[in-house]
Amino acid sequence: MARNTRQPTLDAPRGRSGMLQRAPQQQSSDRFGRFSEAFARAMGTSGFLIGMTVFVAVWLCWNIFMPPQLQFDPAATNFTLLTLILSLQASYAAPLILLAQNRQDDRDRVQIEQDRQRAERNLADTEYLAREVVALRMAVTDYSEQVLTREMLRTELRALLDKLDTAAEAETGTAR
Repeated sequence: MARNTRQPTLDAPRGRSGMLQRAPQQQSSDRFGRFSEAFARAMGTSGFLIGMTVFVAVWLCWNIFMPPQLQFDPAATNFTLLTLILSLQASYAAPLILLAQNRQDDRDRVQIEQDRQRAERNLADTEYLAREVVALRMAVTDYSEQVLTREMLRTELRALLDKLDTAAEAETGTAR
């Protein structure tokens, strides 16, 4: 891609250049979001809770039962370093868990909207099919009313023959 070699003018605002000109990458924020979800999932497992319990228990045992020169967070200082580590973990865990929940809420909203649209399409399709079934029933009813069965045709033909016989008798009776 060729670079823009135009000289900037003072009567127009400067355009963005370099790193600022690039559009923010959605993938990097998505990558961080995926990381936060993985982090939240990992913190919600029994393995994490057991591991954290073992870590704290070992930390406390080491700093209580080891000789004072080997203790790095003595009980005399109320385990200040352990408290700081757990506070730091909590201060990062809470926002990451909230971010993961927000992303899940966004996915749920999209899923609900897609479900609503799918339900509307299904309802429209069902209504269309119901109208088609009614139209077919009406057509079948009209057709069955118009169709002459053999028995009906025989009855009509006998009635017509009787009329013709009656008319023929009347003519022969008047002609005599």
